[in-house]
Amino acid sequence: MPAVPQAPTAAVLVPAGTTATQALKDAGVPLKGADAAVVVRVDGELKDLAWVPDADTEVEPVAASSPDGRAVIRHSAAHVLAQAVQDLFPGTRLGIGPPVSDGFYYDVDPEKPFTPEDLQAIEMRMQAIVREGQFFARREISDDDARVELAHEPYKLELIGLKGGAGDAAEGADVEVGGAQLTMYDNLDPRSRERVWTDLCRGPHLPRTSAIPAFALTRVAAAYWRGNEKNPQLQRVYGTAWESRDALKAYQDHLAEAERRDHRRLGVELDLFSFPDEIGSGLAVFHPRGGVVKREMEDYVRRRHIEEGFSYVGSPHISKGGLFETSGHLPYYEDTMFPAMDLENSKYYLKAMNCPMHNLIFRSRGRSYRELPLRFFEFGSVYRYEKSGVVHGLTRVRGLTQDDSHSYVTPEGAPGEIRHLLAFVLGLLKDFGLDDYYLELSTRGDSEKFIGSDEEWDVATRVLEDAAKETGLELVPDPGGAAFYGPKISVQARDAIGRTWQMSTIQYDFNQPARFGLEYSAADGTRQQPVMIHSAKFGSIERFFGVLTEHYAGAFPAWLAPVQVLGIPITDEQVPYLTDVARQLRARGIRVEVDDSDDRMQKKIRTASKQKVPFVLIAGATDAEAGAVSFRYRDGSQRNGVPVAEAVEAVAAWVADRRNDDPAAELPDESTA
Repeated sequence: MPAVPQAPTAAVLVPAGTTATQALKDAGVPLKGADAAVVVRVDGELKDLAWVPDADTEVEPVAASSPDGRAVIRHSAAHVLAQAVQDLFPGTRLGIGPPVSDGFYYDVDPEKPFTPEDLQAIEMRMQAIVREGQFFARREISDDDARVELAHEPYKLELIGLKGGAGDAAEGADVEVGGAQLTMYDNLDPRSRERVWTDLCRGPHLPRTSAIPAFALTRVAAAYWRGNEKNPQLQRVYGTAWESRDALKAYQDHLAEAERRDHRRLGVELDLFSFPDEIGSGLAVFHPRGGVVKREMEDYVRRRHIEEGFSYVGSPHISKGGLFETSGHLPYYEDTMFPAMDLENSKYYLKAMNCPMHNLIFRSRGRSYRELPLRFFEFGSVYRYEKSGVVHGLTRVRGLTQDDSHSYVTPEGAPGEIRHLLAFVLGLLKDFGLDDYYLELSTRGDSEKFIGSDEEWDVATRVLEDAAKETGLELVPDPGGAAFYGPKISVQARDAIGRTWQMSTIQYDFNQPARFGLEYSAADGTRQQPVMIHSAKFGSIERFFGVLTEHYAGAFPAWLAPVQVLGIPITDEQVPYLTDVARQLRARGIRVEVDDSDDRMQKKIRTASKQKVPFVLIAGATDAEAGAVSFRYRDGSQRNGVPVAEAVEAVAAWVADRRNDDPAAELPDESTA
């Protein structure tokens, strides 16, 4: 991903009656290039460069290459996109067109879905509009006048109807819903200054369309109006825009690399998993080779939980609804749970979380403070009714298995347990080769979904924050992102190409122990309520599998690889010899195959390369006579004439050490490529 340069932050005084543009120009602030100021910030609010203050005002220039600057560029590009669509397809009605992470989109309602050729034509028309250098001009408008002017735009009229807080606005809407003043942005002809196009928008925008440095359209998808499947389905046209052509090229290269690593494609190519239509959307099946990786993950995390003092438990996939009423989940998460089944005069639900059942295990008998911390762990399969539009391979599924654990501790024991869990989590991620991460602290927001007193939330948040700071890692706030029952820490891990994934989570819960009446006998004989700490180390097996696949581009470390060694004979005469080598490797626990197909040797090597096998052992007549093999590694490096005993020991040692780097990196000098 293109880096984010530091934006100029030196304040500039804009005299009353002077445009921000003129003041910046007089102050020597660049207005062209990647470091150009595209808007100004006034008391935290972004203003167009055409803004004129009533009194002398200090402003902060916002550079094109800053996050806010990029958002303005993308917002302006979204408006050019909408204008191009209506130029080419008259009668198309407009929804919303916000900037989003790395790009922008506009929801539109054309007479018929766009084709790839249409997308190409829209981009060409956008290029023409950019070259024209049309001015973006802001004007205020009353609600009634806006309704008259936009009488032909039903979706815009609906947004005006939401103004004042009467309803919920579409996420990312570029209309100031609930604000005191509506604004329009007109695109003006650069010569006549006559209006050529207009849109309802809160802004801000670039001064002119020609100030959009670099953009590209990427794809078209279907999207329900305002994200509600009961509403009309629109066409969502996606694009990206950047502060320079170099930044755009870097982003496109990043996309190409991400596509090469896409776990959905690699899942097919490497025969790891699939999503059969007969089973349903978001429900994965793991094939034998994917099953190997999944088993290695499970074996590792099961062993680590036991080493860390957890007891393995199990719970069913289905439960009466009353359990989730008690836990508090049904009132808040019913929309993401599969519909209830009416059985024997009761409503049963597929479980969407494991914690209520673990609470019942805790409550099954009396507990003493001497048992605490009491730690339960299971591979809990849960089911969540994710909307079809957000289901995405293994990283967003409807059926998932969590390495879910719950620690029951005394209140004074909570800080130590959270530190223990953080060390466990970070060690696990490093063992799988994910060692670039930061922490995110999700706290309560203003929503009514959060339960518990201010004091309880303050204590829980402080405990998590203190433990997180002790790690020395970057800690990013996430206001409003907590679960309804308590705050959480999540580990945000960066993969090999810099993308961030939410992985492990640790949550402090003071609500569920009270709702379930959980108690333990304290040292003084009183009955006390424990604190419950939720933690998932992988998060889910499926998501972690998908992230690992993309992190390694399918070239899993040798200890995780489905096939660790492939034997390739130069002729059929060496098949028995390599079969015996394979037997010796299997005796050391190595997953090994011998390619005895009719393919020529070079094709067998290409196949091994495509399957990303870490160790390929090649043997010809000379090797067999000498009791040796030739090592070939994934990068094409090769080491010849290695005695079989040495080869077996080298592979077994590498796998046993759970090394995550490439074996070829440590080839001796006699290696050849």
